[in-house]
Amino acid sequence: MSRKYTLALVLMAAGSSTRFVEGLARSKRIKKQWLRVGELPLWKRVADETKKYYDFDEIIICGDGAELFYMQNFCDEERLVCGGDSRADSLRSVLKEVRSDYIFVTDVARCDLDRNVCLELLDRFWEWDCSVAYLPCTDTAIYENECIPRENLKLIQTPQISKTELIRQYLSVKDYTDESSAMLENGAIVRFVLGSPKMQKVTFLHDLEILLRNSDKFLPPIDDIFVGNGIDIHSFEKDKQMWLGGVKIQSDMGFKAHSDGDVLLHAIIDALLGAIGAGDIGEWFPDNREEFRDVDSKKLLKKVAEFVANVGYEVSNLDISILAEKPKITPYKDAIKNSLASLLDVPKHRINIKATTSEKMGFIGRGEGVCVMASVGVKFIDWTKLKG
Repeated sequence: MSRKYTLALVLMAAGSSTRFVEGLARSKRIKKQWLRVGELPLWKRVADETKKYYDFDEIIICGDGAELFYMQNFCDEERLVCGGDSRADSLRSVLKEVRSDYIFVTDVARCDLDRNVCLELLDRFWEWDCSVAYLPCTDTAIYENECIPRENLKLIQTPQISKTELIRQYLSVKDYTDESSAMLENGAIVRFVLGSPKMQKVTFLHDLEILLRNSDKFLPPIDDIFVGNGIDIHSFEKDKQMWLGGVKIQSDMGFKAHSDGDVLLHAIIDALLGAIGAGDIGEWFPDNREEFRDVDSKKLLKKVAEFVANVGYEVSNLDISILAEKPKITPYKDAIKNSLASLLDVPKHRINIKATTSEKMGFIGRGEGVCVMASVGVKFIDWTKLKG
């Protein structure tokens, strides 16, 4: 029997996790959608679990625009859509892509969905304009010093199922915090389904208790180490300041480059990106972009390091080899270690720097430039040990 109506699964996963990462060290500021369950990010795990409840006609994941290319590594039949500055903006972006008659919208933050609630919402969903899960208010409720009859209050949850054309129409003229509020304000027919206390949102760090108390479902991250390698080479340029590892080097030459030419930081950037499978420095910071002309490479490394943490990794250790006839590296080793420890929020004892010459051979031996090779180890941030 063919279906009369089509239904899309929409997972909202574009949030910045500002409240969640508050108080965390820079190296551990993981976005909640990238918390690892085993090896999978939380958003993928939620999507995989939810699509077991229904044979959805399409599956759309709304993510942060800066992370879509990386999310693609985990996608099967899912389509990715770039989110906006607010939930309403993100949903508007999704609605431009949806082809189905109805949308089943849930949030990655509400990661422990109740199967029975979902099945109840899905049962004959086409008979209503909107079906929404809710919890009754069991506590005394006061608004502006006046008691409100708690039996009249509903605490709204996701998932919510909505008629696509209606929500598209309502969101075209006004922002709403969710679909049910848009539907109710515009007189649509809304069905309320009793939700579940277990479907609590992960908003703050202490909400990780939701995952911890369901350890059979939410396994801790695997403890693998992922290794990336980077290599960069720059020739010298007269009358330019030399920077190496974020440290100012006393020399009458700098490095010929579109940026400040910090060959050591560039090698580390490539090693970090390689370790997590996120491309290379040329893709991130093209040398034909005016915004990167003479840019401080410390800013580039910080941007990449922030991304590495956001998507769930922390740096384990660094091993760096510098091939140069000049300048002499030994006097600067400690300063470079201190610089890298600060930039990457990594203990100094986990950073190793080696320097050698090329025995007067090749362009390095002729004193024409410097080559740096970097190896970086990263591991998943263990959310079971996170503390603000």
